[in-house]
Amino acid sequence: MNSIGDYFEDFYPGQVIEHQLSKTIFESDNNLFSLLTMNFHPVHTNTDYAQRNQHGKILVVGTLVFSLTVGITVPDVSGKAIANLEYESVKHLAPVFIGDTIYARTRILEKRESGSKNDRGIIYVETTAYNQDKEDVLIFRRRILIKKKNHDN
Repeated sequence: MNSIGDYFEDFYPGQVIEHQLSKTIFESDNNLFSLLTMNFHPVHTNTDYAQRNQHGKILVVGTLVFSLTVGITVPDVSGKAIANLEYESVKHLAPVFIGDTIYARTRILEKRESGSKNDRGIIYVETTAYNQDKEDVLIFRRRILIKKKNHDN
């Protein structure tokens, strides 16, 4: 039995979840993610180049921040998910640098029953990632198909 996450019935519109997980982004995280995703833009991998550009230092790959933030939310939001149905409106609000620590909070915007199966429902959420200085760095919305109680197989 999956003991991670909450069931559909546990969520309510307006609920705000301050996620307990967090992660400091190390140079090795950014380098590995750049290699795995074939993102070789020098602003992410070349200190000399980055120093001569807008922020003066290496920028963390934006999709790493997005992926990390989704992961941070799993124990609280999507641990009982059947599927992530949709991601939308991903906005990068501020740069993220090596050594920044990422935190997240999620607000439940809506919830509704599934139209096709009675053992699940859909929650619509907005997640904000922020750094150690409480500066918002990323925001996105998603729809998640979640199991209902007493229907766990």
